[in-house]
Amino acid sequence: MKITGFELRRVAMPLVAPFRTSFGVETARDVLLVRAVTPDADGWGECVAMREPLYSPEYADGAADVITRFLAPRLFAAGEVTPNLVAGLLEPVRGHRMAKAALEAAVLDAWLRARGESFGGFLGAVRDRVPAGVSVGIMDTVPRLLDAVAGYLDQGYLRIKLKIEPGWDVEPVRAVRERFGDELLLQVDANAAYTLADARVLAALDEFDLLLIEQPLAEDDLRQHAALAQLIRTPVCLDESIESAKDAADALMLGAARVINIKPGRVGGYLEAKRIHDLAQAHGVAVWCGGMLESGIGRAANVALAALPGFTLPGDTSASDRYFAQDLTEPFVLEDGHVRVPAGPGLGVDPIPSVLAELTTSTTWLPQSR
Repeated sequence: MKITGFELRRVAMPLVAPFRTSFGVETARDVLLVRAVTPDADGWGECVAMREPLYSPEYADGAADVITRFLAPRLFAAGEVTPNLVAGLLEPVRGHRMAKAALEAAVLDAWLRARGESFGGFLGAVRDRVPAGVSVGIMDTVPRLLDAVAGYLDQGYLRIKLKIEPGWDVEPVRAVRERFGDELLLQVDANAAYTLADARVLAALDEFDLLLIEQPLAEDDLRQHAALAQLIRTPVCLDESIESAKDAADALMLGAARVINIKPGRVGGYLEAKRIHDLAQAHGVAVWCGGMLESGIGRAANVALAALPGFTLPGDTSASDRYFAQDLTEPFVLEDGHVRVPAGPGLGVDPIPSVLAELTTSTTWLPQSR
């Protein structure tokens, strides 16, 4: 497949409510979209890098720059490109996995659309819908948290994830468990806010029968996660620590994780995400699909990935209205606590032209002749 060019499009998407984690507060998504243009079909990819380098070293402006100056030229220079070649062609550029993932997704979408094959079918999906969990940010008060959780459960979400940080952990989790009972699928996410010295506090969460505690320690602390796993009963899940299938293998060998959160942007793309899925499945380790406040474009790909057989826990595959009053695509909606996997060619969804035009803040065209 020959790529005619890439379009980089920046889109401003206000959130329906501020979303607070241990590393900051987001009130809007500054989305970087990549459109791969080929003679046979166009394809879309979404870069999940945030506006600021808080969750990871990557950020949206930097992703756009590295795509323009270094990554896109490598794909142009290759001439004929297929999705399975993208990662290898971009590998000499160190890091920048989110930028690489967006390019790979756009190429893969175009390639599948030209062949009439769906994202889910290509990846190996075994379900036509996936169970939906929801991530609940840090609140000002416990009563506000309880109201928010009640609202999401009323909407039909099957699993609740609570963001935690030092000082906002045991008591809010206790309040949610006591209010909504033992049957609630409940987990927590620390976004690396703790150290091994906090093991006693983290062990206090054991009494609440959580599905998992996600990324309690720093991303480069695999050995300390392994040590923590021996001190607490709650299964440790790794997120930021896992940037590749190799990282996942190392974590499993060390005993640092009993669960893995797979975020395709964080690991460099959906093909690497599938490799992590396959590795975890071979070792009997549960995986689930994390979210990065994606628009309908990124959400469509995530939902397809979450339909693979090894995704045995509900992911952050929320409906569109969890985050956005207006999505870029036709909205994803909850159906009995599930989100449907798009069945059309490629991603199976397209941006709504009028919405895309209204929310776009800038576009850049990168032609093949650069």
